[in-house]
Amino acid sequence: MNLKQKTEENGINLPKNFWHNIEVYKKYLLQWNKTHNLTGAKDAVTLDDFIFDALYPLKFLDSPKNMLDIGTGAGFPGLVLAMAWPDAQVTLAEPLVKRSSFLQFVKAKLGLSNVRVERKRAEELPPQIFELITSRAVTDTSLLLKISENLRNEDTKLLFYKGERVFDEVAESLPHKVIMANKRHYLLIGKEETI
Repeated sequence: MNLKQKTEENGINLPKNFWHNIEVYKKYLLQWNKTHNLTGAKDAVTLDDFIFDALYPLKFLDSPKNMLDIGTGAGFPGLVLAMAWPDAQVTLAEPLVKRSSFLQFVKAKLGLSNVRVERKRAEELPPQIFELITSRAVTDTSLLLKISENLRNEDTKLLFYKGERVFDEVAESLPHKVIMANKRHYLLIGKEETI
C-alpha cells in the first residue's frame, strides 16, 4: 500500500497540492541526504513511513492558527504538517546549518509562504504564544516542557512523537493522552477538555 492509499484508508484529508509538494520534498531530501546526512530515512519506503508518521495526528487534531516544531531536523513533523495545513503559520526551529538550509531551500522551491525557518534552538526564540507545539525524537518530555515555557500558554496543545518509554516521562498530574499507532506513541498534552 502506498503513502496516498494509507492516508486515504486512515481518513486523513490533505489539500490538493500536497501530493505534488511531498514528491518534490522527497526528491530533494533523498538528494541532499546523500551528501549531508539530514535524516535516517535513506530510501523512498522509509521516507514514506516517516511522512505517514508525521501526518497521522491529522486524525485527531485540527489545523491550528500557528504552530512551532522544535528541532525539525529534515522536516519531521513540522514541514510535512505545514504542507498538510496550508492555513497554519508554521515555525520550524532547527539550529543545525545543513538542516535549516535544506528547510529554507524546500520552502523557497515550493513557495511555502506559511513556513518560517528559524536557525536556532527553540529556547532562543523570542517569547510568543503558539497554538500547537510539536517535536519528534528531540529530548524527554520534561525538558521539552521547560524549553517551550515562553512559547505557550494554558490553551496551547503540545504533540510529542514518542516511543514506548513515553509512560515513564509523563507525570499523572499532567493533563495528557497517549495515542498509539504505527509503532508510535503520540503524546498529546493540553487542557483536559481540549485533548
